Amino acid sequence: MPGTNLTREEAQIRAALLSVESYTVDLDVTTSETTFASTTTVRFTCTEPGATTFADLVDATIHSITLNGETVDPATAYADSRITLTGLAAENELVVTADCTYSHSGEGLHRFVDPVDDRVYLYSQFEVPDARRVFTTFEQPDLKSVFTFNVTAPSHWKVVSNAPTPSPSDLGNGNSVWNFPETKKMSTYITAVVAGEYHEVLDTYEGKFGTIPLGHYCRQSLVEFLDRDELVKVTSQSFEFFEEQFDFPYPFEKYDQLYVPEYNMGAMENAGCVTLRDEYLPRSRQPRSFYEFRTSVITHEMAHMWFGDLVTMKWWDDLWLNESFAEWACYWCEAEATDFTDAWTGFANARKQTGYRQDQMPSTHPIAADNYDLEAVEVNFDMITYAKGASVLKQLVAWVGLDPFLAGLRQYFKDHAYGNSEFTDLLSALEKASGRELDSWAKEWLQTAGVNTLAPVFELDAEGNYSSLSVAQTAHPEWPTLRRHRLGIGFYNRVDGKLVRDTYLEVDVEGESTDITEAVGLAQPDLLLLNDNDLAYAKIRLDERSLATVIDGLSSLEDSLARALCWGSAWDMTRDAEMAATDFVKLVLANIGTETDSWGVSRIPTYAAQAVHSLSAPANRAALSDQWETGLRELLGSAEPGSDHQLTFARSFAATAHTDAALADLEALLDGSLVLEGLAVDQDLRWALLTALASAGRADDARIDAELENDNTISGKEHAAAARAARPDADAKAAAFQAAMLDASTPNETARSITFSFHQPGQEEVLAPYVAKYLEAADSAWSTLGAHKASVAMEYMFPRVLASAELLETVDAWLASTRANPGAKRYVLEGRADVARYLAAQERDAQ
Repeated sequence: MPGTNLTREEAQIRAALLSVESYTVDLDVTTSETTFASTTTVRFTCTEPGATTFADLVDATIHSITLNGETVDPATAYADSRITLTGLAAENELVVTADCTYSHSGEGLHRFVDPVDDRVYLYSQFEVPDARRVFTTFEQPDLKSVFTFNVTAPSHWKVVSNAPTPSPSDLGNGNSVWNFPETKKMSTYITAVVAGEYHEVLDTYEGKFGTIPLGHYCRQSLVEFLDRDELVKVTSQSFEFFEEQFDFPYPFEKYDQLYVPEYNMGAMENAGCVTLRDEYLPRSRQPRSFYEFRTSVITHEMAHMWFGDLVTMKWWDDLWLNESFAEWACYWCEAEATDFTDAWTGFANARKQTGYRQDQMPSTHPIAADNYDLEAVEVNFDMITYAKGASVLKQLVAWVGLDPFLAGLRQYFKDHAYGNSEFTDLLSALEKASGRELDSWAKEWLQTAGVNTLAPVFELDAEGNYSSLSVAQTAHPEWPTLRRHRLGIGFYNRVDGKLVRDTYLEVDVEGESTDITEAVGLAQPDLLLLNDNDLAYAKIRLDERSLATVIDGLSSLEDSLARALCWGSAWDMTRDAEMAATDFVKLVLANIGTETDSWGVSRIPTYAAQAVHSLSAPANRAALSDQWETGLRELLGSAEPGSDHQLTFARSFAATAHTDAALADLEALLDGSLVLEGLAVDQDLRWALLTALASAGRADDARIDAELENDNTISGKEHAAAARAARPDADAKAAAFQAAMLDASTPNETARSITFSFHQPGQEEVLAPYVAKYLEAADSAWSTLGAHKASVAMEYMFPRVLASAELLETVDAWLASTRANPGAKRYVLEGRADVARYLAAQERDAQ
């Protein structure tokens, strides 16, 4: 039985059979707190009269089905999330009346009651296949249509959808109906309905092609945190940039951005009705990297309006292209059009690292994955789709040139506007515009998995000049493809205490070894940096002299992107057991205090913490933990008051505090007896301090409850759940495990907070029973929790903190016998790979 799955073959058969002319969707959200009324009228044609097909509807109680005026019995026609439709005519009308279920998992129509004021908020989330949880659909991206939404809701609510919001019609009973105009043609997964007691502010953007109405929405309890001027500024900058670069008008009538609670992802590109997680409206001070990332999310979703919404993939095989393009475009826009001109440095320090990590997992896959069904999409929707894909597109732009790339892109938009396409259509447009053959490039980069490693190989003459220099390329034996790379090579030398680049070469590298003849006769620099300017997607290695230069004085390297590449190389070498974890921690403590890139400041300490707690040799760990704690306390004390450094070091210090003196500092920061100039101990920092104390056994339930009384918000509830999960107490762990791994009713973001906090260093004894408990729960996690909540729980509840050879044996035995969902097995395999990596790094650190 297919259940909620759908295969590519089924979708192709249905697309060949049907053309969907229109949807009319009537929703009534006043009927119940658990369900809502949904009536769908679909008009469609059929190329083979008399044929049979099916429509999609999930988790519904169907009251009636009418096909072409004839009643269809739901008892026989509706099964396994499908409505069987027989005896189709050339022209058809299907009407389905049902009650559908509100979601608390962020899938379908999510319902949230704000604990601050009991106001109700609804929002939809339909990607990949969840519009069918709200109305009857033909749920696949290539059956585009126009949609008319009619929504009945309390009269004092705001209701927003893809089309411009109409004036509601009063029904006389405290409710009104919003009859939205027909939308532009679009896929089901980018339709949207958002309703509730939202705060609304309206603006306009005047651009190259005319006026675009703008709306920003949030919960009433977050109004004071809606930084409207900044959001409108970024939105306007992005519109101006994309309309100019794409030379195609914004393809929809208005642009609303709605900040919604308990959101699973960063944001979603619903056409003209973008939803974003409302954590992007922070109530406490955040570092610049937070706002840099928020800007990238805003620009990412806007890029989708053209690439994804205007032109949409035929099937989820090309999901990577939607996301990879939007990811590349968002950083391009950020760097060129917003205040975050160094966005590509942040990309290298943070986002790109997630791609490298994912690409070295046993679950790695080609960027263009073979998504043969919806379950495969769920498994392959990851940082290869986003971070690696964006990196590879960045390299493609360098390969063909930006101007030809844009020329091909502009033609592609014109040729496929409001339609569907495949990657070959884009490739053809780019080949025509650039004159370069790209099919072999696509096979090399998009249809193979794994990341290459590039390392310098050289000989020096008696004067210290290169008599030869080559770039050696290697690949993991399971993913052995050697690729072509456009590569920058920088020569950096110390000048007046600074590391300055005096020579730059840009070359094409391919095969096992590429001679760099231009380098012969040049003096060996203090730092030889492969992939300078970060054109390529590859791990790089530093030679012995260069690594020593970096360890001695990375902070003297003035170029932030070059520093990011050095940080990344050192971290890769540490994770790959080629550099001792102890040395990496020393590198961070010596240089992070003067790092200028916002992502470098906030992300690199998390790498160092992982080196301390997971990659260091057990015999060295206690001393290294003390060194890390002491070093962070010194950095915190010397940081500029009010700076991002100060805030990051405070958070990092709290997360690693374990000695009596450090824990006393946390207590003093909480009670105000320790005051650090410029450091605001606001609500979010209070929770970070309290969670750290809870992890150390110094905050019981009563103390957590007392803090929650002062922060009776959904954020407070999520923080409190995390603090309880962190406690080194058997009962606390049991309750947390039940909520995150076994109880489907736990709200999605609360469950996420628990999973992030459950495994704490130094709690090995109380955590030991959860190896068996985790693996037992993994057998049924997908059916128990649903795909999204299960994926979060499976990834973050894996017992990495208990890394040992025995853990590997236990996991191997489970993998050999389990019949769990492929998604569950994927996360167990990834956890196993991390543990194996940890053990190798620990062995290196012990040398």
